[in-house]
Amino acid sequence: MNDKANEKQINIELDETIAEGIYSNLAIINHSVTEFVVDFVNIMPGKPKAKVKSRIILTPQHAKRLMKALGENIHRFEKAHGQIKEFEQAPIPMNFGPTGEA
Repeated sequence: MNDKANEKQINIELDETIAEGIYSNLAIINHSVTEFVVDFVNIMPGKPKAKVKSRIILTPQHAKRLMKALGENIHRFEKAHGQIKEFEQAPIPMNFGPTGEA
């Protein structure tokens, strides 16, 4: 039984630079028939221009698994720390950069 558990383990390495992370306060999601593209952006107040800091491309199946995993983690977070309050945000113009399909 222990051998089967060891077979399913994946060794995941986390590079030091990636471990630092990238702050994002906006995610823009586009999709095609075969892929979901999530662009993470950091919008700064008073700055009319923002750059995509990171792009993640997922299959539809992985996108759905990510959605479920986020939902489960948010549920556990709120159970431990209380409800996450959502604040109204000023509308962000979505006309920067090309709108593409993967």
